[in-house]
Amino acid sequence: MTQPVLLFPGQGSQEVGMGADIAAHSPAAAAIFQQADDILGFLLSQLCFEGPEDTLTDTINVQPALFVAGLAALRAVEEQLEAPVKAAAAAGHSLGEYTALVAAGALNFEDALRLVRERGRLMKLAGEIAPGGMAAIIALDTDKIAEICQQASAESGGPVVIANDNCPGQVVISGDEGALNRAMELATEAKARKVVRLAVSIAAHSPLMGAVQEEFAAAIAQADIRPPDFPVIANITAQPLTDVDAIRQELVGQLQNSVQWTESMQYLIDQGNETFIEFGPGKVLAGLMKRIDRRFRRMPAVVTWEDVEKVAALLNE
Repeated sequence: MTQPVLLFPGQGSQEVGMGADIAAHSPAAAAIFQQADDILGFLLSQLCFEGPEDTLTDTINVQPALFVAGLAALRAVEEQLEAPVKAAAAAGHSLGEYTALVAAGALNFEDALRLVRERGRLMKLAGEIAPGGMAAIIALDTDKIAEICQQASAESGGPVVIANDNCPGQVVISGDEGALNRAMELATEAKARKVVRLAVSIAAHSPLMGAVQEEFAAAIAQADIRPPDFPVIANITAQPLTDVDAIRQELVGQLQNSVQWTESMQYLIDQGNETFIEFGPGKVLAGLMKRIDRRFRRMPAVVTWEDVEKVAALLNE
């Protein structure tokens, strides 16, 4: 079979119990969770496997949790193969970009884990310094949503922007409380099928994250980053990250810039990639891919041990 594209989900994909089934069957996956516990100095594994949900979903915890769960799923498949997965490329949605960079050898596990923990801490802090929120807008033209954000920002005096262009018909906006509420009203008036406030207390991928960008940039500057072994597609530009400077700029800029997921997947499809595999809980990216291109309606996702066995068998064909 053709070399796969590895995909890793971001915040919102989490669920209590994630990784538990895989770790129970795979020594390699269990080792990843144990290593994370040792590095962070608390039982992240227990939080993933048992919750409680409100503690797991806290931004400071959920980012390292999703990072570790995604990587554990990949390592379990590689353990079955008795070799690293030979990938054509990788991409991760927001936080998932860090998992993709580790998969591609651009970041080591410990550095990346510390970075995502710090990213979660600082994004939570930004939410306290500059309160805001996020909302999903369903079935409204992206250009129209961009216009709505501009109008709401002008009327309210605070910023609201497109945070995630997830797939045709699903866009997430993010920003200041007043601007966000006004944008939601305007989207409803413009006949969006659905406008849903998300259960998050931060305005990710918006100018409100500027409150912590300098501090996070200092952490990124200290990280040991290498050129990736295979292309990692950037959230901001939907183009491959090929050198260390580009990776540093991406990871810092990603805090305030939108995730161009539709464009990223379209780029990978246009490059002739035919096999996409999602590693981590939720199967969110598999669902988005169905809407981006109907040909990928059966995209495999590695969530359970049974998925590990199926994907390993697929990759062995």
